[in-house]
Amino acid sequence: MIRIIQQRDKCIGCNACVEAAYYRWRINRQDGKCTLVGSTEKKGFHSVLVDEHELEENLKAAKNCPVNIIQVLQK
Repeated sequence: MIRIIQQRDKCIGCNACVEAAYYRWRINRQDGKCTLVGSTEKKGFHSVLVDEHELEENLKAAKNCPVNIIQVLQK
């Protein structure tokens, strides 16, 4: 399992994460920020546990994020 963490408040809505892993990330039509699909929020951080098959695409999403608000942690 891997954990993906996003600090959504600092998102600028550039869409880089959506392009890297379209099934895990979406642009919110209300505020234009990226949303981590399936995540829960705690103290401004959104996180979700996913299977290993999502690792490569989400590492790319984290690397491409211009504001560095995405972390991918292997458990």
